[in-house]
Amino acid sequence: MAESFSKKSSKIIHQNPYWNYKLDEYIIPSGDIRNYYYVDSRGSSIIIPKIDDKHFILIEQYRYLNQKVSIEFPGGGLIPNISYPENALKELEEETGYKTDINSLTLIGEFNPCIGMTNEICKVYLAENLQQTIQQPDEEEEIKILVLNPDEINSMIKSNKIWSGMSISSWFFYVSKFMI
Repeated sequence: MAESFSKKSSKIIHQNPYWNYKLDEYIIPSGDIRNYYYVDSRGSSIIIPKIDDKHFILIEQYRYLNQKVSIEFPGGGLIPNISYPENALKELEEETGYKTDINSLTLIGEFNPCIGMTNEICKVYLAENLQQTIQQPDEEEEIKILVLNPDEINSMIKSNKIWSGMSISSWFFYVSKFMI
């Protein structure tokens, strides 16, 4: 089935450090040519920072595209020449003011956050053995730290206070691997 779709051409329309916005021309099984616009991503890392068995760090920040505040796990897109685990460590410290070492990161899952719009793969890491440092968010980020227990996280998902699909997916990996 996949072999019946072939790329004719590909063009970058816009690029930034995290992704390229692209236009591919592709040929469908009938022979017709179609356009496909998408975000060509380097990937992203989401981190579930675990303070202890009863407490996790989430962040609260304003999301411009949705024009509202979002409660979510820290994370971010990969820039060139950085690996998924390195990105997880960088985003954890920048956004939460906590750090850990590479040996305290556990990959617990991966997913595509928006099939059909991006080829992004988001890798989800559990971060343990946290040490507090100084929070240094990006200039356009205003981040508030929240410490929540699993019941609070589940309740906030059920009540739609946590509405980030990436955070909900990430929490599912944690719950399915460590709580069920």
